[in-house]
Amino acid sequence: MTLKEKMRQLTSEKKGLLATNFYNMETLHGVLTAAKETRQPVILQLTGSSIDYMGLNTAVELARTGLKDFGVEGWIHLDHGSTVELAQACLDAGFDSVMIDGSELPFEENVRLTREVVKRAQAYNANVEAELGYVAKLGQSHDNHAFTKAEEAKRFVDETGVDALAVAIGTAHGFYKEEPRLQFNLLIDIHATVDTILVLHGGSGVPEAQLRKAISLGICKVNLATEIKNIFMKTLKTTLNGDEIDLRKVFPVATGRVTQLVKEKLVVVQNN
Repeated sequence: MTLKEKMRQLTSEKKGLLATNFYNMETLHGVLTAAKETRQPVILQLTGSSIDYMGLNTAVELARTGLKDFGVEGWIHLDHGSTVELAQACLDAGFDSVMIDGSELPFEENVRLTREVVKRAQAYNANVEAELGYVAKLGQSHDNHAFTKAEEAKRFVDETGVDALAVAIGTAHGFYKEEPRLQFNLLIDIHATVDTILVLHGGSGVPEAQLRKAISLGICKVNLATEIKNIFMKTLKTTLNGDEIDLRKVFPVATGRVTQLVKEKLVVVQNN
């Protein structure tokens, strides 16, 4: 089943699909173990910086081999692609889905950029995601509440033909200084206005009840990144306090914590 088909199916069932970033073999295996043990599908995400760190072909082969070896239904996605060239390279490398993020550009430029990637992705039958509105990135202010407007979202989808749209309804990337309050009435309006898959960025730290409600109101794809990095590195820091130098003994502890975290999130997004 293609990612497009899977997200359509889950949206109709009022269920979510967890999209997890990975940064090395250990975080990848932590995610895949969770997906295998819960028998749930998962999207494996790579940002441009992760691709630079691991190498494009190495990262893709890791993900593809991992999905096969663990027996997990999953897809590979470019998260926050910044250029058409990066999106094209990922399509050529066999990604199932790419995101082109023009959310910080003027509306018309975002449309033009997204439309170009949608056009290129058609030859690969790949899913394309874009973002509209202000979802604060790491280091950016959380005070700017430029939420996605339903009518503007409809115009954007109509003019680009994009398959999935990340919407700004009160989340942010990174950690929250205070509990986020998602704008559910706005989400209802957007879901009723546009016929496309809706994506929630900044899933780390959003309370379970709010995640479940967002999914019941139309969100399908839920992104998880910051919590994965955080729990992996915090576990390593507490583990690396002795004389042990064998990373094959140290890393599995942190990998196990990633598995525990992702298993909890998978249960939430499936609304079980």
